[in-house]
Amino acid sequence: MQESILDPRSEPDNNRLAGFLPRKLNKWHYTSGALALLVAVPLLVVFSGWLKPETEIWSHLADTILDQLVINTIKLVVGVGIGVVILGVSLAWLTARCEFPGRKWFDWLLMLPMAMPAYVLAFVAIGLLDFSGPVQTALRTWFGTSNIWFPEIRSTGGLITVMVIAFYPYVYMMARTAFITQGRSTLEAARMLGASSYGIFWRIALPMARPAIAAGTTLALMETLADFGTVATFNYDTFTTAIYKAWFGFFSLQAASQLASILLLLVFVSLMLEKSSRRKSKYHDSMRSGEPPRLHLSGWRGWTVSGLLALLFLIAFLAPFIQLCLWSFQVVTTDFDERYLGLLAHTLLLGALAAMVTVIAGMVLSFARRFQPDRTTLVTTSLATLGYALPGSVLAVGIMVAASGFDNGINNLFESIGLNMPGQIFGGSLLALVLAYVIRFMAVAFGPIETVLSRIRPSLPEAARSLGATSSQTLKAIYLPLLRPGLMTGLLLVMVDTMKEMPATLLMRPFGWDTLAVRIYEMTSEGEWERAALPAITLVFAGLIPVVLLIRRSQKRRK
Repeated sequence: MQESILDPRSEPDNNRLAGFLPRKLNKWHYTSGALALLVAVPLLVVFSGWLKPETEIWSHLADTILDQLVINTIKLVVGVGIGVVILGVSLAWLTARCEFPGRKWFDWLLMLPMAMPAYVLAFVAIGLLDFSGPVQTALRTWFGTSNIWFPEIRSTGGLITVMVIAFYPYVYMMARTAFITQGRSTLEAARMLGASSYGIFWRIALPMARPAIAAGTTLALMETLADFGTVATFNYDTFTTAIYKAWFGFFSLQAASQLASILLLLVFVSLMLEKSSRRKSKYHDSMRSGEPPRLHLSGWRGWTVSGLLALLFLIAFLAPFIQLCLWSFQVVTTDFDERYLGLLAHTLLLGALAAMVTVIAGMVLSFARRFQPDRTTLVTTSLATLGYALPGSVLAVGIMVAASGFDNGINNLFESIGLNMPGQIFGGSLLALVLAYVIRFMAVAFGPIETVLSRIRPSLPEAARSLGATSSQTLKAIYLPLLRPGLMTGLLLVMVDTMKEMPATLLMRPFGWDTLAVRIYEMTSEGEWERAALPAITLVFAGLIPVVLLIRRSQKRRK
């Protein structure tokens, strides 16, 4: 009898898990392998760019900005890494383990900066804090001097500060969860042995939370390496801006792919260093017994903490949000037109297409891991979800180089048989752009679907099968209803991430397919902050939706 697609009885015997390759490949191996191949092909194409080195371009880069690219990237990674760890861990400890006025509000308010894309925060910061901005203008008016000192926002320090403020929520959320779930008995045992509050933090709580902190820091650094809009706004040369200049300045995909390969190596080295740093460490809490009591910060200490957190929230979200609203009101009568509606329609359509395809692919991967949990499937599903660690510019280069080769092959074939060449087919198409989104955000869809699927008891589909239900009936009656929360969460997260994605969209969009993110880049590159505000505030409102879902989920777990 033919093996059912959704039959739990199709799981392999345990003796097949010993080797990497199973004795017989089945449909789950083929589907997960095909999705893994989607990720592997752009990576291989990127590294294949070194087969034909662009010596003239590399000579020009070496003589001009190559050393500066490396130095700038190292400065950015080190600065942002230190900043997000210090800020994120401090905030997580205060909200998870301390009690002070307004703690319950700050517990979720500090997550809201996640809704503000880094490139949006960047141009708002420059618009507010530059020499001609309202802050410095007001200071000169109040103090009656034109020589008042003010920190230079258009600097390495200013860029690092903006990125730390934009990316600290990754560390904050994960460290906060780790501190909350640490057992009462462990911390109370340390207190009984004479440890102070500072000693408990440094010697017990912080080491136990290290995996979560490392994971959040890794995400923040991946975003830093992948960022294009923020560094472009600050006119700060990194590998992402160099890739863009090689593509559109030198018109060389080969040089762009070679630069992309270096950026990709930096990403992989960062991941490997983070993983190897805690390879031999163990972080177990075998004394879980409820949430420990909070440290009460009374009097001036509590109010000082509340004031500092309120100031951070003002800087990281509230002030930029208000400024975007004010700028949007100034241009809404002129910019809220057919072009803006077209940009919004393109953004929503691309987000919806990418979300639907990605969620379907994520569901297939989840089923493959459930029904065929051997080493081959685990490896292919892991590779298929690797795209989130890949910068959008790297994916764009890999896909476009592959698409150009495919198009050239098709055209050569048509020419050889005497037919008119079709020209560009895949490169520069909507299909290629959606494919980049799917590869980039596969892990975003896979995570929530896999979580919900793991909670479905095998007895439910087995009961349906025993009653004569077919595979499609089991899918419709059992799996899809139970998977709906995970599917909707994945759909929403992928759609919002696609709407905010700038590098891949900017490099790969078909002619005439500008989006809100592209409009923001065009306006900020010309210094027109007010005209960039309307599409920016739209993306901020869209970004608030998944953040609110994360806040609600976090509060439910606490209860």
